[in-house]
Amino acid sequence: MSEISRTAVLPARAARGLPVAAVVAALGIVYGDIATSPLYAFKQAATAAGALSAESILGVVSLIFWSLILIVSLKYAILIMRADNHGEGGIVALLALLDARHAPPRSWRASLLVVGLAGAALLYGDGVITPAISVLSAVEGLKLDAPMLSPVVVPLSVVILVVLFVMQRRGTSFIGNIFGPLMLLWSLVLALLGLHGIIQEPAILAALGPEHALVFLVHAGPAIGFGVLGAAFLALTGAEAMYADMGHFGSGPIRIGWFGLILPALVLNYFGQGGLLLWHRGGRTIRWCSSRRWRRLSRPRRSFRAPSR
Repeated sequence: MSEISRTAVLPARAARGLPVAAVVAALGIVYGDIATSPLYAFKQAATAAGALSAESILGVVSLIFWSLILIVSLKYAILIMRADNHGEGGIVALLALLDARHAPPRSWRASLLVVGLAGAALLYGDGVITPAISVLSAVEGLKLDAPMLSPVVVPLSVVILVVLFVMQRRGTSFIGNIFGPLMLLWSLVLALLGLHGIIQEPAILAALGPEHALVFLVHAGPAIGFGVLGAAFLALTGAEAMYADMGHFGSGPIRIGWFGLILPALVLNYFGQGGLLLWHRGGRTIRWCSSRRWRRLSRPRRSFRAPSR
């Protein structure tokens, strides 16, 4: 959603003059993709991990958490957003800073033009695929409570996408004013649901340690590890919008929205999903780090029996 709306530019002065309004608008434009990734990212990563165990659940949650910290927070929010071209961001802005078009033939700067074209193609591909995945994943939730609605999932998703794309022709400001408050509410719901899952199984907080991700990838094998990495990358889709949309809102509102709301909501939700998996799984043995010592936390397996009629 955010990639297509970039064609309509919100005046930079208006965005910077109203920081609160710019932050709320950025929530709906910049984070429309990455904030909806909890709908499918953790599910796909857990499925790719194969048989679910305590180690695999902790490994997947740790992998997603540190991907958000290193790639989105450090790479995009802190480092790349500093490389702007007169306030503009994106792959085209990087090429303009390198002046690749006027580079001598067969030089290393000239070869970067090909890399820039490939990056622009990937950006367009992501703009086509990600909204479809997000909408379809959200509508598929209807099948959980109403399985008889399964035949209408795809047609309803198409209708929603058509309506969204038609609305985007009104520009970034219009879309931001509508979806900004909605994304604010959505992020709060993500955080509360994730907090509930963490309370159900606080042992999931052990995934804060990066060693769980490393140990899982080492012991899972190349095939499973590669599949989990590919699925976990879905949690990062839309992160490039932080850099590409700097011309609309400025770096300040985008960073405030990420560190102040979106990142905490995503972290809480992914940990909550992992906590619920651990809680439903029953018996387990988890290595927990406390006071610089490793100790084992064990609980008896819960038995689930169907209610007698």
